[in-house]
Amino acid sequence: METTIAAPKSSSSAETDFLPLQGTDYVEFWVGNAKQAAHYYKTAFGFQSLAYAGPETGVKDRASYVVRQNKLTFVLTTAIRPNNEVADHVALHGDGVKFLALKVEDATSAWKETTKRGGKSYLEPTTLKDESGRFVMSGIHTYGDTVHLFIERGDYNPPETGLLYVDHCVGNVGWNQMNPWVKFYEDVMGFRNILTFDDKDISTEYSALMSKVMSNGNGFVKFPINEPAEGKKKSQVEEYLEFYNGEGVQHCAVATNDIVKTVTDLQSRGVEFLKIPTTYYETLPERVGHIDEDLGPLSRLGILVDRDNEGYLLQIFTKPVEDRPTLFFEIIQRKGAKSFGKGNFKALFEALEKEQEARGNL
Repeated sequence: METTIAAPKSSSSAETDFLPLQGTDYVEFWVGNAKQAAHYYKTAFGFQSLAYAGPETGVKDRASYVVRQNKLTFVLTTAIRPNNEVADHVALHGDGVKFLALKVEDATSAWKETTKRGGKSYLEPTTLKDESGRFVMSGIHTYGDTVHLFIERGDYNPPETGLLYVDHCVGNVGWNQMNPWVKFYEDVMGFRNILTFDDKDISTEYSALMSKVMSNGNGFVKFPINEPAEGKKKSQVEEYLEFYNGEGVQHCAVATNDIVKTVTDLQSRGVEFLKIPTTYYETLPERVGHIDEDLGPLSRLGILVDRDNEGYLLQIFTKPVEDRPTLFFEIIQRKGAKSFGKGNFKALFEALEKEQEARGNL
């Protein structure tokens, strides 16, 4: 089966776009040691400290560190007492993404519109105030133990400091669960399926998976959803589901305007990336045509290139950033391309399989 691309959606009115999203507000990770995790993202990925909550600020059972880089905000939260939801989540899953927080103009409306369409409420609209202003949040459950929060900042805007923003976040779901979660995003959140990859598109000699890319109306928020497919050996999605003990966020893709500079900096800071065979670059010019970048640095760093009918993209994937082979990151630079690197799937997944084999999980 060929990859299918949905026809462009006509400009939607306020009536049809019942959940107007302005982008990703932040990603919150529940982790075993937030102080050390925050230090890692600051040292390895170049984030800056922004805020803290814990016993000193009146929060008694957990501690959170907020780090920011441009429009990219991460929250790292850990339990400081047993028998609470953070401790239970980490005991089951290890470190992982708990909240994908989405920017909205009206968190109350977002909650009402999604729950009336079948979304299971996580948090009713709640208003918080301090000297910086007003903040409204609400939330619904999605796949596994992951939650979408809706964030309405009103007049609350903490100062920016100075990667750019979240390009997309990918969820791994269980066998035969991709289509039910596609329907959830369509029915509950008004998303549409803009790209479909089947096991012919995403397969190697040993393993396969299927994926559908879900996008909100304006394209600011994209959530690809993966499910395993039958193969000779265990796929990367199966490995994730086994070690995460359930469904969850597989990777977050972060945008940059200069991927060579960004990846060079990240590698010098100790971030580990997947190794791509040098043979990949021998056929690159024939596959993607002219690109602005020199092949030498791309080959040295392991950066992949793919082209669609609107331009090309450059992408690279880290190794998992925890001891469990679960969450990792993608760094992506788009030069017009709106796609997700279909031409790189085979090279990427063969690199992933080498890592799986080294762990004894292939």
